[in-house]
Amino acid sequence: MSFTEQIMANEVTVRMSFFFGIFAVMAIWEMIAPRRALTVSKAVRWANNLGLVFLNSFILRLIFPAAAVGVAAFAAENGQGLLNYYEVPFTVAVVISVIAMDFIIYLQHVLVHGVPVLWRLHRVHHADPDYDVTTGARFHTIEIILSMLIKFATIVVLGPPVVAVILFEIILNATAMFNHSNVGLPKGLDRVLRLFLVTPDMHRVHHSVEDDEANSNFGFSLTWWDRLFGTYRAEPRAGQIGMTIGIHKYREPKQVSWLPGMLMLPFVGKISDYAINRREWSEKDEK
Repeated sequence: MSFTEQIMANEVTVRMSFFFGIFAVMAIWEMIAPRRALTVSKAVRWANNLGLVFLNSFILRLIFPAAAVGVAAFAAENGQGLLNYYEVPFTVAVVISVIAMDFIIYLQHVLVHGVPVLWRLHRVHHADPDYDVTTGARFHTIEIILSMLIKFATIVVLGPPVVAVILFEIILNATAMFNHSNVGLPKGLDRVLRLFLVTPDMHRVHHSVEDDEANSNFGFSLTWWDRLFGTYRAEPRAGQIGMTIGIHKYREPKQVSWLPGMLMLPFVGKISDYAINRREWSEKDEK
């Protein structure tokens, strides 16, 4: 069995071990030292948010049995993608791949906020009235399928090593659970980590009900893209404790906290323009 085949054979086990391990750490941390008081029963939110996660996982495995790792292996075997076409040292190829795929995730995130029909799907993620470790994996099934297709296209064009794809998926899942958790870090540590890693306080701003705040801090792992493209915002106007999480128009528990309501949410209401990155705060607010 080749090295690639060995990796692929254990890929699910490795990813699931990291997923459940990090989930457990963040869940315990939230219970011991919650950053904010929850407004909806944790039992209700967790049962429905995680129910959506398991539904999405089942459907993805049904539609895409090979997943991203299989596409990466296929690209490598057929010499497809820039990194398979040019001779690049393995370590360099892994680093380039992880950074490039993170950038694509940032662009995709901006896109789902900027295109009205995609925002209808993505608002399932934002309509959560609270913010904890389960929010990080709460996405509508159709958005998850579209996201996987974008990931496949990225892999075919880029040609990342199989190891890089596995590493990227582990990092993405880990950072999504970390920065969506209902926890806080000491200010000094948070300030240092924000130089390269999205922290819970940084990403929580993105889940504000205020449009200009929700249209900032799009990064999931690396903070560089928000700083480079001017979408970074340090803090919400009302502060981390005073801010309101969710979407103004969608506050009904059965619609935003129960699985049937979440699945139907993209099909509710008329399609209207959604003003992306509305920068209406002043320099004074920034300080």
